[in-house]
Amino acid sequence: MPHGLRPTSCWCLSVQPGKRRGTRTAAAKPPLGLSGEVTWLKGAGPAVAARLKGLGIERVLDLLLHLPLRYEDRRAVTPLSQLRTGDDALVRGRILASELRYGPRRSLRVVIEDDANPGGVGGGALLLRFFHFSEAQQQGMAAGRWLQAYGSVRAGPQGVEMVHPEYRLADSAAALETEAGWVAVYRLAAGLGQTRLRGLVARALELAISDPVFARPLPGMSGPSTLAALRLLHLPLAGIDANALLDAAHPARQCLIEEELLAHQLAMRQIRAQARKRHAPPIPDVERAAHRLQEHLPFALTGAQRRAIADVAQDLATDKPMLRLLQGDVGCGKTLVAVAAMLGCAEAGLQAVLMAPTELLAEQHARTLSRWMKPLNQPVGLLSGKLTPAQKKAALKAAADGDIRIWIGTHALFQTEVDFARLALVVVDEQHRFGVGQRLALRDKAAGDSAVAHQLIMSATPIPRTLAQTLYADLDVSIIDELPPGRTPVTTVAMSQKRREDVLMRVGEACREGRQAYWVCTLIEESDPLQAQAAEDTYAQLRDELPGLHIGLVHGRLKPAEKETQMRAFADGRTQVLVATTVIEVGVDVPNASIMVIDNAERLGLAQLHQLRGRVGRGAKLSQCVLMYRPPLSEAARSRLEVLRSTHDGFRIAEHDLALRGPGELLGRRQTGLVGLKIADPLRDAKLIPALQRRADEWLRREPALARQLIERWVGDSHRYAGV
Repeated sequence: MPHGLRPTSCWCLSVQPGKRRGTRTAAAKPPLGLSGEVTWLKGAGPAVAARLKGLGIERVLDLLLHLPLRYEDRRAVTPLSQLRTGDDALVRGRILASELRYGPRRSLRVVIEDDANPGGVGGGALLLRFFHFSEAQQQGMAAGRWLQAYGSVRAGPQGVEMVHPEYRLADSAAALETEAGWVAVYRLAAGLGQTRLRGLVARALELAISDPVFARPLPGMSGPSTLAALRLLHLPLAGIDANALLDAAHPARQCLIEEELLAHQLAMRQIRAQARKRHAPPIPDVERAAHRLQEHLPFALTGAQRRAIADVAQDLATDKPMLRLLQGDVGCGKTLVAVAAMLGCAEAGLQAVLMAPTELLAEQHARTLSRWMKPLNQPVGLLSGKLTPAQKKAALKAAADGDIRIWIGTHALFQTEVDFARLALVVVDEQHRFGVGQRLALRDKAAGDSAVAHQLIMSATPIPRTLAQTLYADLDVSIIDELPPGRTPVTTVAMSQKRREDVLMRVGEACREGRQAYWVCTLIEESDPLQAQAAEDTYAQLRDELPGLHIGLVHGRLKPAEKETQMRAFADGRTQVLVATTVIEVGVDVPNASIMVIDNAERLGLAQLHQLRGRVGRGAKLSQCVLMYRPPLSEAARSRLEVLRSTHDGFRIAEHDLALRGPGELLGRRQTGLVGLKIADPLRDAKLIPALQRRADEWLRREPALARQLIERWVGDSHRYAGV
């Protein structure tokens, strides 16, 4: 009998032919624990482990925390004559016929029949169709054998049918048994079936029995032990209300939600505690430096900017490293707060760096800071990937000698060859585009064996306070909730692609009157070549449709010099329309640009749409943002566009974005491996956070060993970023 088709052994999913299992190396098998690699679990060889990694499952423990999406009832067999289209059902029957069909698609057709009543009266038949199957599976489905299947019933050309159901084969009906309880259904990766994943989870649960931390309730935590909660969620018994298990309010889920939020609070507090043990150079008189800067600016600081500067100045005056997040909406003036701190640093004889996510933004910052610093006799250095060898050599020497105290750069700043004489302050712009490890690597370039640099982390993507309390528990937070005077509101409209001619006419008229416009191209596929092609096609179209206007083009595949030329032409007003991909989301500041057209806006998230809209409305002219969409709109897309039309408040938009998309990876940990939230939702579970913050402080005092175990369970590798 072919492998995988044994009676009552397991449910089978059809597989791609020709796939071979991975093989283990001959290395000695290490002791297996819940923190061990999943590849050492029986049934999870290298090939399966690679697929599990796509689900974020690398440890045996990760399998246990991969909770079911839903549950299926496979406790009773439905007679074939009673099947209804649209139902999910468990069926059993004898194979009447099995044949291979060749048409538009190669398929295996299997017909089963059952006997609903003794004597064969009232029986029915069902067609099963498979498009992906192996030769062994085809041979196993021989006429006369018995098959039990679970799947969705749908209407076919010759009656009801199931396509790609899970199934078992046996030589007799008696050898096929129904399930004793509910069957869990999990999120899968390509090439990984439900049967394999269920088996691995069951083996992981067996291992968890011997783990004493899993087996007993945690101090001060309500509800069952971790092990009891996980067993209930993965293997619910017949008498359980399975739908209730999916509710976050169920005691089993609440237990895990509280654990996860507590683990993240512990991890962030550990990071903060370790950072506070280090020394940072004190930077006095930052507020005085801000006053000197103000004297040379053509505009006044807002009250919110002054409050943020006071927060930063208080932090920098001590020898404890500042860890502060500066939040504010697009155009609120966060950069000016950072510049005041950098000036105070430079006037104290120390060095400060501002790290930007793109070459364009770094160059813009360098131009702006150079203009502001010139009357204060503070030169500004730039470190980016586009420097010539000679320029780079000179810049590296100026940084290492301390000749230049204020530096701007991209990721080039944290390369090992870059040394600073007296680095005391690191400012990270658009922090969500960097990994935690990257910004901490730059922090550690401070002079001295035990010294680290102060950190000011800026985010133009407002983060709801409930989320910040969870993911930024290692940082103090300052919020700039006031826009500079003179900023005109941006009128936002949503228009179908069918009205493209109207949009073209409006853009053409505005540009001929001396205004400028962005035309942003988006694609479903996040691919540089495809986005570049879309932008180039639109550029060619607009040149034909808007004769007499100068049209520019910027996308991610242009050489830096070409981008610089196009951006400078637009900034100088020589180009009226700039066609671009979302590369202009950050880094462009053109006050005369007053129209933003976003093509296929339904494909972007709220935060990205809000960022793009923030590129206009930076001057005195009335500005417009046109969200062009391709109908019909999904409910989610309609909701996003309606939010953009109804508000300009970045924090309200962030709340909506969090509700629509979930917490995501706002800490930038995707690049560095720190695990994001698996089960908890900071918006939904906000009421739990204050109590868990207090519990985290208590655990770190009284239960440090248990705190480490809980961090390892949920967060994994936070010690990399805690410096321990």
